[in-house]
Amino acid sequence: MRSVRIRILATLVVLTAVGVGGWQLMPSQEDPGKTIKVGTSDVVTSLDPAGAYDAGSWALFSNVFQSLLTFEAGGSQPVPDAAESCKFEGGDLRTYQCKLRDGLTFPSGRQMTAEDVKYSFDRVKKIKSDVGPSSLLDTLKSVSASGLTVTFHLSSADATFPFKVATGAGSIVDRNKYPANGLRTDNGVDGTGPYELTSYTKDEKAVLVPNGHYKGAINDAGRPVELRYYKDADALDSAWKKKQVDAATRQLPPKTLAELNPSDPSMRVSEADSSEVRNLYLNTRASSPLHEVKVRQAMAWLIDRERLAATVYEGTVDPLYSLIPTGITGHTTAFFDTYPTESAKKARALLTEAGVSLPVRFTYGYGIGRASAAGEAKELKRQLEASGLFKVTVKGYEWTDFQKRWVGGKLDAYAVGWVADYPDPDTYGGPLVGTDATMSTGYSSAAVDRLIQASQQYESRGDAADDFRAVQDTVARDVPVIPLWQAKEYVVTSEDVGGGQYLSDGTGVFRLWRLNWI
Repeated sequence: MRSVRIRILATLVVLTAVGVGGWQLMPSQEDPGKTIKVGTSDVVTSLDPAGAYDAGSWALFSNVFQSLLTFEAGGSQPVPDAAESCKFEGGDLRTYQCKLRDGLTFPSGRQMTAEDVKYSFDRVKKIKSDVGPSSLLDTLKSVSASGLTVTFHLSSADATFPFKVATGAGSIVDRNKYPANGLRTDNGVDGTGPYELTSYTKDEKAVLVPNGHYKGAINDAGRPVELRYYKDADALDSAWKKKQVDAATRQLPPKTLAELNPSDPSMRVSEADSSEVRNLYLNTRASSPLHEVKVRQAMAWLIDRERLAATVYEGTVDPLYSLIPTGITGHTTAFFDTYPTESAKKARALLTEAGVSLPVRFTYGYGIGRASAAGEAKELKRQLEASGLFKVTVKGYEWTDFQKRWVGGKLDAYAVGWVADYPDPDTYGGPLVGTDATMSTGYSSAAVDRLIQASQQYESRGDAADDFRAVQDTVARDVPVIPLWQAKEYVVTSEDVGGGQYLSDGTGVFRLWRLNWI
């Protein structure tokens, strides 16, 4: 497959006067067994891989479960983890087979077999949680297992299937510990990842220790880690400034990020390109006031991304004009090409053609505690109402409630961040704008579905670029979603913690094992 490179623009490492060599040669003054405390404002929806499809949950899954494949830091192609080897059988990209490593053991001491892998994938499809990852496995028809060999049978050619196997959706669970027909609801985890979860308190903390029985792609066992969860960016910022955590990521407030000083000897700052985007999703169902395409097009003429990025986010994000972000194959500027500048005049003309009553009234929902979601909602409301064409009712919801509301079609518009599942444009296709997409806008386009399916037949992923350009042109016309911005990846650590630059890089893997005392 063609390489899709997530570019690290800058890694600003703050060192004392001894210089880089001094840090490498001086013995650590820290106890290597001392716990590294990592703070985040992300939320864990569920500890069960069948019941979560969000960044916070998958960050934890990356560390306590194994998938057959994974991504190395900065990598663009999956490599074996729980698997010894994986490959497509035949030339039609419909049969994918993996052989497990021998001797992988669950916490119970039982050895993992291909039956556990089959069970794990089958239950994701069978449970089909409304906030789970089953939609990611839409091309998976069936799974067969024999000894240490597992075979995936696909309904259509899908060159991206190995990427999907490497995600949180491919987390392998102990079939004796997880129910086949429902989600596991206790605070336990039975996986074979590089860490064991020894304690978990929802919305507060997850305590992790290196798994001495781990066998896979990772060579360094890592340090003990305590993940601390904060209700919002301000609470995370307070914990960071009070030195209650040794590292902070996803996300500090924009003001704090904008003021980070790479010359401050008390911290290390990593800033990198990210494949994370944030979009405004529009409910296209017949019951929604945004059902008519001209109404959605009118909204697109009124959104000022430049102002949003400069004011609410203080320049810590970049305006985005396409479904697929910069740095990923197939990126375009479809929304800029279609709606090059804000125009209330053109918006009004579209609404007049649609024959709707003015102002168009609709509800806008956002997740409470999600970085600057409240400020963003206020600014978007201001932009849309300034024309006199729209009247927006804004309301924030607790994260899990927010998810259920948008999935259930109870919101007319909602802004949600999207972290790439894997470094390929496919992750911005079906899950966002395909029929029965994860983002649940009610949008369905036979043309878009055909293009997405056609793109999956190319083993050389660069060959799929034309299909994705066509998808983005169609989406810009139909407007089930309005791209807002593309994030940058920020990680800050205390001066005695290294490895922050490897923590997250757009591959969907959260590498806690790369953090270390120096």
